[in-house]
Amino acid sequence: MKLSQEQLAVIRHRIHKSDITIKTLEDDLLDHLCCVVEKKMDNGNHFDTALQEALKELAPYGLDAIQLQTFYLLNSPKIIFMKKVMYLIGLISAGAVSLGWLFTVLRWPGGYELFNYGLLGFLLLFMPLFAIDRYKINLKKALSEKLKIVMGSVSGVIVGISLVFKFLHLQGADIVFFVGMLMFTFGFLPFLFFSMYKKAVS
Repeated sequence: MKLSQEQLAVIRHRIHKSDITIKTLEDDLLDHLCCVVEKKMDNGNHFDTALQEALKELAPYGLDAIQLQTFYLLNSPKIIFMKKVMYLIGLISAGAVSLGWLFTVLRWPGGYELFNYGLLGFLLLFMPLFAIDRYKINLKKALSEKLKIVMGSVSGVIVGISLVFKFLHLQGADIVFFVGMLMFTFGFLPFLFFSMYKKAVS
């Protein structure tokens, strides 16, 4: 059964309602959905029922998930390499912090420096890369989700740097710590609990 222009418009509207921005992907989805819907209508299903079943079969997690999967497939070598670099930096810096703490407790030489350099590497390299990665994944989500990532990352880095300042006995450590905790308390926590509330009531 061939779809009418009104039915085509309904399918096209459903695709446009999603956050899909890749034009070729939109066209491919339209062709695929039309074929599946026509086949289901030939089997006796009503148009609305056929469309719902076709959408559920094609995109059980929503049409937006298809674009995300497509993006990762098109950019997978680059993305995988960047993630490897990011997590390697995180592993090395976290390992340095752990060993530095151990060396300091045992009063071995180099523990103090190892701890501080590892913490700085974690805060200034891994944390920003991780925040950017999370931000890209949540790029199409609500502003509150994006602000939660930004405020949480920035406040975490500032608080961490204040600890480094204290370990190195640098001036301004208390002020940096105060700013970081204010940002965490009034910037990150409200967005965190707001997003938790939205998930709970949805």
